[in-house]
Amino acid sequence: MTHIITAPEFDPALIARYDINGPRYTSYPTAPQFRSDFDETALRAAIRASNEEPIPRPLSLYVHVPFCLSPCFYCGCNRVITRDISKADRYLERLYREIELMAPLFDRDRPVRQLHFGGGTPNFLDLPRMRELMESLARHFSFMHESQREYGIELDPRFIDGDYVRGLAELGFNRLSVGIQDFNPAVQEAVNRIQSVEQTRAVLEAARASGFVSASVDLIYGLPRQTLAGFDQTLTEVIALGPDRVAVYGYAHLPELFKPQRQIDAADLPDPETRLALFGRALERLSAAGYVYVGMDHFARADDELARAQRAGTLQRNFQGYSTHGECDIVGLGVSAIGRIGNNYTQSARDLTGYYAALDAGRLPIVRGLELDDDDVIRREVISELMCHGELDMPAFAARHRLIFDKYFAAEMDRLRALAEDGLVTLDARMIRVTSRGRLLLRIIAMCFDAYLAGAAQPARYSRTI
Repeated sequence: MTHIITAPEFDPALIARYDINGPRYTSYPTAPQFRSDFDETALRAAIRASNEEPIPRPLSLYVHVPFCLSPCFYCGCNRVITRDISKADRYLERLYREIELMAPLFDRDRPVRQLHFGGGTPNFLDLPRMRELMESLARHFSFMHESQREYGIELDPRFIDGDYVRGLAELGFNRLSVGIQDFNPAVQEAVNRIQSVEQTRAVLEAARASGFVSASVDLIYGLPRQTLAGFDQTLTEVIALGPDRVAVYGYAHLPELFKPQRQIDAADLPDPETRLALFGRALERLSAAGYVYVGMDHFARADDELARAQRAGTLQRNFQGYSTHGECDIVGLGVSAIGRIGNNYTQSARDLTGYYAALDAGRLPIVRGLELDDDDVIRREVISELMCHGELDMPAFAARHRLIFDKYFAAEMDRLRALAEDGLVTLDARMIRVTSRGRLLLRIIAMCFDAYLAGAAQPARYSRTI
């Protein structure tokens, strides 16, 4: 069955009214709800249970490489700034121990369908180190045949060349993501990331020549010194590069949480009206260039897997955003890595000291997590349906979970009716449907079903919804 997905309607006045802080729902419950009493013992129990399921799920490995050669002032990721490559060796020594401890917990008949290297800057590792790491993963886990797998990596094009990209292809990577953020020189200076169009083009062209099946780029709107004219020129250059996917993220200025952001002068940030207009320009230009708005921050070519999955009703969402393989159990490896095993979430130590100490003691570095209860599972499915497919069949959902929808979600339906008055959703006896006006406000719609927000309109721990 083909799902009809309406194109989003950009209404600045409407969006401004709902531009509050809220979760991104790469998981539900979200990471702030993880508990410190979920430990290695709980993770091992979750893995055992997942192995015993009638049809065990395939695996998705997430590998975190925390090191960066240079700080980007906008960044809120978990990373370590250094030019000392020996730090990578100390880290890899512990990462190999974690792989050796983690892999045997999973039955060998569970193939690795997805692999993603994030950071930090994964290409902090040179090719020999990357080869050694991939060999360790392939030795301990069951890699799928090349034609069936999706193995991706995030790259900083300032520190690699075509030979490096070709080397990654030889190691089995077939997807990559390149950070751009903005090509405007004034913006790049303000965020300490000087990166040319030529450097970026060289990486994308090398990827295509090496057989990568997908190349995506990341942009950020709301950065210091951004203007409509400057961002429009960046969009022109990005469209000319022809990536398969484009992510357009809103900058979250939280200097109290992320120390590097204190280098940014808040007076240089675009005002709220300009910030909205920047996203509106991206939506306009990318749509005109043939990109489909998948949802949230994601755009993809109409023939891309994400767009096809959306039309087929098989789109999923996980910690990396929208995905075509949401059925996988996610195994997080490396400092701060988050995993998902069945109805359980886990996170490793967020600092190198704690990460190293656990592994040096022969323990997995799990410091917190969560076992979902029945209500969590129910709400997670509602939020996923709305964010991935834009609609929910209430009687069918109620039958699956043996509940009376209007009674179980009485308060949530009241909140939805208020959104319906603004045209974000339509409601009838059977269906909740996200409208074209609501597609840019998916997070607002999903928040109606979040039991953990407890009435907090703008929880400060989350970014703005637009």
